[in-house]
Order: sequence, then C-alpha cells, then structure tokens
Amino acid sequence: MVATAAASAFFPVTSSSSDAGVKNKKVGGGSVSLGGGKSKSRSLQVKANAQAPPRINGTHVEGLKNEDDAPSPPPRTFINQLPDWSMLLAAITTIFLAAEKQWMMLDWKPRRSDMLIDPFGIGRIVQDGLVFRQNFSIRSYEIGADRTASIETLMNHLQETALNHVKTAGLLVDGFGSTPEMCKKNLIWVVTRMQVVVDRYPTWGDVVQVDTWVDASGKNGMRRDWLLRDCNTGEVLTRASSVWVMMNKLTRRLSKMPEEVRREIEPYFMNSDPVVDEDSRKLVKLNDNTADFVHKGLTPRWSDLDVNQHVNNVKYIGWILEV
Repeated sequence: MVATAAASAFFPVTSSSSDAGVKNKKVGGGSVSLGGGKSKSRSLQVKANAQAPPRINGTHVEGLKNEDDAPSPPPRTFINQLPDWSMLLAAITTIFLAAEKQWMMLDWKPRRSDMLIDPFGIGRIVQDGLVFRQNFSIRSYEIGADRTASIETLMNHLQETALNHVKTAGLLVDGFGSTPEMCKKNLIWVVTRMQVVVDRYPTWGDVVQVDTWVDASGKNGMRRDWLLRDCNTGEVLTRASSVWVMMNKLTRRLSKMPEEVRREIEPYFMNSDPVVDEDSRKLVKLNDNTADFVHKGLTPRWSDLDVNQHVNNVKYIGWILEV
C-alpha cells in the first residue's frame, strides 16, 4: 500500500466520479480518497506526501524526522524585524573608547609637580616666538663617577636645543641648522667662540630646562645664548654664549653672510645682551713646548663626525678631557 501511494504521488490517477460522499483514510502519513459506491470504476487518488520508512543499509531506523516536521519560524512582527542593535552599540562604544584615549593623551598632565613639564621632550616656542624651550632628564649614561652630568652632556643639550629651535621655526632643511638659502649656496654653520659658565652640575634624575635664542654678531656672524635651569626650583645651573659663522662645505673656507640668508634669520633676532660677559682674552696657541699635556696619535673616528661631515664641536671637548 505504501509503494502504491508513493507511485501515485508521481503518477496521479484521474477520477470520473464526483467528490461527494468521499471517505478519507490516512495511509503512510497522507489521506487517500476512495471512489463512491455507485461508480462503475474505482480509482485511487493520493493527496499527501507519502514516503517510505527511513532505512539505512536495509535496516529500519526509528526517530528520524522529516525536514517538513521542523518547527516553523516565529511569525514576523515589528519587534523581530528590527536590526541587531547589539552590533551597533558595540561599534559606538569602541569609537567612544578610542576617542577618549586620544583625548587623554593630548590632555596629559603630570600627577606630581616634579614631573616633566614637557613629557615628550619635543620643546616649544615661548616669549613672542623668539625663545625656544626644551626639557631634558639626566640619564644614567650621562653622568660620571660622581653621579653628576658631564660637561659633554650639557654641551649636547645646548646643541640639541639649537637644532630643534631652527627646526621648529621651519628653517631646517639639511645639515646642522642650514636654512633653505644656505643649502642653495652650500653653506653651513660653524662655532668660532663659545663661553660656558657652570654654576652647578645637575645630578642623575634631575630635570633641566634649557632656553635658547639668537641675535646678530657683527656683519657676518650670529650669536646664540642659552640658559639652563633646574626645572623644579628654577635655579640657573649653566649660562652659555656662542658665536657662529658660515663656512662653505665644499671649499672649507669661511664665507660672508649672504643677504638672502640674513633675511631668513633676522626676524628671529632677540636684540638682547649676552648672558655671559664677553671675555676678550685670547687663548695662547699651544704646541709641544708650551702645552702641559700632549696626546699624540689622535685620529678622528667615524662616530666623531656629524651630518656636516666634520668633527662635532662637542667631540673636541671630549678629546681635551681625555688628555
């Protein structure tokens, strides 16, 4: 009977009798209609999904359900047609957390008064755009056996602020402080005179504040001054003043200051007195007979050169200290 019902599902049989008085009987999960009693010919008509019992390898298997028996989805209503708001809320929360983190980094403030005012060591322009200020922390590798900073450390801080001053002003192009017009003419800065007065050397862990500015020095020179203070107390630790002139990096000869270069740097001149009174005394030229100590065979190393391809002025101080 089951086989007949399955075959009838694919090959329906037409019936000549009417549907009146039809009695229904379920066979294999479907309903079967039998013809009326007065009909001369009887026919079988299947109006259901009939199927054979499930078998695996010829063995009857109980408990398998047809796909049609799966529970139907809930009816579509206004509530279940709304989007998944949890994903949207998660995305908004992530955006707000990222924005809050960036804002906290920009609005960072020290928790203690003795922490760095300039925590990232970038430096900034102060006093009507004429003075550059930068903070430095004295590191363990910048001190000597007495736990104080060496003169080389202080000189490196002075040089670093001078370069960052030019860079912040937008004049640094190539080399150590070379302006755009200086680069066109292959000119670089060199130090001809420098006076440094150290009242007290900072110690390991101290934070120092360095201020620097420039002014004119004669017709072809530029003067740069520095003040180095204790960042916590404001005590002046070091005062320094220097004179810079221009040199052609190809011929290695001193050069006059071109008018184009003067127009570039003149707006940054502070028109102030030197922080160190100029010492007019001239150093006696030393030789093997007049010098107290002589160190021969000293050869510049690659690490002694700077980007201008000459021995940096701070390296000379290190050489003198080693004699």
